[in-house]
Amino acid sequence: MDLEPKKIIMAEEIEEQIKNIEEEIRNTPYNKSTEQHIGRLKAKIAKLKEKKEKREKGKSEGGGGYDIRKEGDATVALVGLPSVGKSTLLNKLTNAESEVADYHFTTLDVIPGIMEHNGAEIQLLDLPGLVEGASRGKGRGREILSVIRNVDLIIMIGDIYRSDISKIVEELRSHGIRLNQKPPDIKIEEKDKDGIKINTTVELNKIRKETAMDILREFGYVNANVVIRSDIDDQELIDFLSNNRVYPASFPIINKVDLVDEEDKKKLADDLEEHDPLFISAEEGEGIQKVKQRIFNELDFIRIFLRPQGEKADDEPMILKRGSTVNDVCKKLHSDFIENFRYARVWGPTAKFPKQKVGMDHELAEGDTVRIITK
Repeated sequence: MDLEPKKIIMAEEIEEQIKNIEEEIRNTPYNKSTEQHIGRLKAKIAKLKEKKEKREKGKSEGGGGYDIRKEGDATVALVGLPSVGKSTLLNKLTNAESEVADYHFTTLDVIPGIMEHNGAEIQLLDLPGLVEGASRGKGRGREILSVIRNVDLIIMIGDIYRSDISKIVEELRSHGIRLNQKPPDIKIEEKDKDGIKINTTVELNKIRKETAMDILREFGYVNANVVIRSDIDDQELIDFLSNNRVYPASFPIINKVDLVDEEDKKKLADDLEEHDPLFISAEEGEGIQKVKQRIFNELDFIRIFLRPQGEKADDEPMILKRGSTVNDVCKKLHSDFIENFRYARVWGPTAKFPKQKVGMDHELAEGDTVRIITK
């Protein structure tokens, strides 16, 4: 028996339910008396979208997943509408046009390149154009978005003719991608009885505990101890409970500024002020060095130097994310360093004195020098 028509109908029914709930939210004035009701409706939408996404993944070949062969110290996605200059920018940033080749991820072509800057090797991915409606599957949108979810930094690219970055932001947001946000600081421990108890370490100004409890119940929690450590709103709580959100860094670029005068450029800058864009001309090479430095800064890298026993410190830095520890150094070197670790010696900003003896959990900073001592 062919069950495919039934699946399609069910997917359509889910979409219709989502539209109806969204309409109800739009028609419900937001105030204290409606806050709980709206919170429950938002939670219902999140659950329906999750159900719809699972059905669509089940119908797609290979389960809808796309793997990226990651290289370098971080991976950056160039995301934008078709023909805004992503490929030209990739070639300018990597300075290696002859080495750019097509990599095929199931049904999706991604063009990679390696950018070297400040000692870091950063993988850039030029993705197919992201069209409006991508989060609903238009223009291979879900395949593109599945790649974007796994990168460290997203560069949203427009040009002077199509500079509406907010449309890209909305498509990413609809696929669970939260740009330049921190995950909510929440801890949940389920228990056998006594209902839901919420404790907070900060004052909640954006959501009432009653609303939070309703949302938790909508996600199936009946008995639980919940600790909230950040001033969240209802959507942030839903994001946390959905457990399928990602929180990459991002910034926008507006390309082809060589085609407008300073007055038009200033107007664009004013219109996009909240996004803090860079204005460049990839074709002319204008602003390329600023892009490289912005990428490095947004990835929040630090550079540390290794100092093998009996030798001088290496000239080439090791690139780590800010907040990394000696343990991260060992992991990056080889698993043997973790298994045979005794202690480390540190010189530099985080050392109380030169050659300080530290353990695995010692947090490092820009400019530190580290020696790993093994068994």
